[in-house]
Parts: sequence; structure tokens; C-alpha cells
Amino acid sequence: MSTHLITRKVTAVAALSAGLLLSHPASAQDAKATEPEKKKGWESVASAGVTLTRGNSETFLGTVGVNSQRKWAKDEILLGASAGYGESKTRNAKPVEDVYSKTDQYIKGFGQYNHLFTERFYGGIRLDGLSDNIAGIDYRFTVSPLAGYYLIKKPKTSLAVEAGPGFVFESLEGKDAEQYVALRFAERFEHKFSDRAKVWQTAEFLPRVENFGDYVFNFEIGASAAITKSVDLRVVFQDSYRSDPADGRKANDMKLIAGIGYRF
Repeated sequence: MSTHLITRKVTAVAALSAGLLLSHPASAQDAKATEPEKKKGWESVASAGVTLTRGNSETFLGTVGVNSQRKWAKDEILLGASAGYGESKTRNAKPVEDVYSKTDQYIKGFGQYNHLFTERFYGGIRLDGLSDNIAGIDYRFTVSPLAGYYLIKKPKTSLAVEAGPGFVFESLEGKDAEQYVALRFAERFEHKFSDRAKVWQTAEFLPRVENFGDYVFNFEIGASAAITKSVDLRVVFQDSYRSDPADGRKANDMKLIAGIGYRF
């Protein structure tokens, strides 16, 4: 076989090999580009915390909660509910007897729907409900149409402000049930350090339209850090202030809750 023919065959094989090698990454890239983007579903977390003491005093405090949210291209849904119960037993020396008292008993929840008109501006509606035996709140329901705007909207950080009217239905112990119109100003902040740790904070101010000195203020700040893929440790501080509380009650209620959360 002539040297010229061998050279032609080697050149042809090399050209074919180079073509295959160059075409393979492009094919893989094209295949990756055509893969459908994975849609985000509901992001939910259930949490629980328990405190027990035994000895001269016996106390129990348990809290449970669940929060869930889902975001589409133009819509958002936020949901949450929590409840707590606590009691204590202490022993008096003279006369020797056990004294029982209830230290906590509440249930609350909320639901919010937002529709985005632009990337940052949205409108929506929020529903809140609360019953707190210790604070003397038989019930408080709030319906709030709202307009909101994301001051910060990044993959790991978000800050939104909201405003709108609030229609409040409230019954406090020792007072007549009433309905009134309030204004609602609120903000929501969240920052994710990673997929395993984040902090969040919310605040809400609802003054009565006819008397701004009569208002409700709610505040929450929390942090969580994952210990497994689905379980995290979390600490949450909550403050609820009612300027005109139920008879015989203080205006301010604060809670510091440490517990475990399960993401699903």
C-alpha cells in the first residue's frame, strides 16, 4: 500500500474522530438545554417545642406550628398556623396543697394570597385569626386587602412592604364584641445564608382608623439551622401588643420559642 494512500486514510480517521469529539459536548449541552425546568412545589415546615420541669414545681409548655408557601410566576400563597398550651403545679407549704394554674393557651393562623402585576409590585388579601385565653382574647379576625412591593427580591434575600385597609372583628374578655376598620402596615424580610440556614422577620401595625392610639402591633424574628436534610433547630421570638387589652390583662405578650422543625 502506498504511503500516499495510508496518509489519506489516517487523515480521514482523525477528521472523523475530531468531529465526534467536538459534536458530543454540543449534543450534551443541547440535551441539557431542552430539559424542562423543575417546578417548585410547596415549601412547608412543621415545628414543635416542649418544656418540662419536675420537682417542687411541675410545669409543661408545648407549642406546635406549621408554615407553608408556594410561588408561581405571577402568584404567591402564604399559610401558617400555630398553637400552644402550658400549665404549672406548685406546692404551698402552709397549708400543704398543690396549686394548679394555666400558663398558656392560644391558637392562631393566617392565609395570604398575592398576585404580582410586575416583578415587584403585587396586590392581594390576607386573613388572620387568633384566640388567646391567657391574654383574654376570645377571638380576633382580620380581613385585609393589600398592596405590596418587594424592595429587595433576590434568590437569597427578600424584603417586602405592604399597606391597605383592615376589617377587624374582635371580642375581648370583659368587653363587648366589636367590629372596626383599621389600617394595616406590614413588612416581611427573609435571608438565606445557605440551603441549611436562614433568618426571617415580620412586623405588622394595625391602628384603628378613628383612633390611632387604639392599635395592634405584632412582631416576629426567628432563625433556623439544619441538622439533617429535613430537620432543623429553630429559635423564634414573638411579641404581640394590644394598646387597649382585655380587662385585667397587660398590653404586651412576648414569647421565646425554641424547638425543632421538619421540612417537607
